[in-house]
Amino acid sequence: MPPSPTPDPTRKPGQRISLRQIECFRAVVQLGNFSRAADRLGASQTGVSHMIRDLETTLNARLFDRTTRRVDLTEAGRLFAENALPGLDGIDRAVERIRDLGALRLGQVRIAAPPLIAATVLPELLRRLRARHPELKLRVEDSGTDQIIASLRDGRCDLGVGSFDDGIDGVDQQTVLRDRLMVFAPADHPLRQRQDVPWTALRDEPIVALTRESNIRLLTAVGFESAGLPLRPDFEVHQIFTALSLVESGAGLAILPTYAFAALRTRQIIARPLSGPDITREMRIVTPRDRVPSAATNRVRDMLRRVLRDMVPEVS
Repeated sequence: MPPSPTPDPTRKPGQRISLRQIECFRAVVQLGNFSRAADRLGASQTGVSHMIRDLETTLNARLFDRTTRRVDLTEAGRLFAENALPGLDGIDRAVERIRDLGALRLGQVRIAAPPLIAATVLPELLRRLRARHPELKLRVEDSGTDQIIASLRDGRCDLGVGSFDDGIDGVDQQTVLRDRLMVFAPADHPLRQRQDVPWTALRDEPIVALTRESNIRLLTAVGFESAGLPLRPDFEVHQIFTALSLVESGAGLAILPTYAFAALRTRQIIARPLSGPDITREMRIVTPRDRVPSAATNRVRDMLRRVLRDMVPEVS
């Protein structure tokens, strides 16, 4: 066996210990043998012995009592093991968790969406995510457009989805599909005979409209004005789900975006695109510009894009 170093009181402090030296030390401690430690590390016994000798020289202390049959920790070795090895184990755990993140075995994605998308599209996204990456967690925030952008900017969310204005500061936007205003009517309404519906056909029809703070209400007003019609809603509601329920009951017709299709399911409702003019918007996925997305965020963004295209019909 190589001789143990003799402490040198003249040795200058400050020489750094390498991670490889501590790995060799741990292997010898755990296996009690230089040869077996070398096998575990994929190194030669001589190489491990040199690593330990260099470590002892750096520490200016003998770490092992070596004989031809056994290797025992010295008092200094026990003290070093108690303080150094938990840190090395922590590094191993950290490395493994980072690898888990990259391999999508770990992670959380926070997504913000308008209430209708949160209630219809995101459950399907969650179902697909659980089937393919069950360890990933999805956290959902349902809110209005302004709140979605604020959540991205202050770090509360990783991505958002909806219809947004162009050129929003600090946000990258990716268009997924085009969305068009449509008229939603009871299944037995005469409009079922049409492929598309001119805005002028809404004259004298009872209208269910979203409230004035909604961007959809603003676009609805543009459509009515372009057709030379006054917009005098018979009902004003905050939520698209409420509008659809009123339509199904026969209370009136609702002007809603294409993505409201995702909420129809078994409802007895038809939907037809409105024309003259065609009023379209872009459905977009948004991410914060100043943060690099994680592997999990990238995967969820790709899956969300596919779910939207599967559930929401593209308009021409």
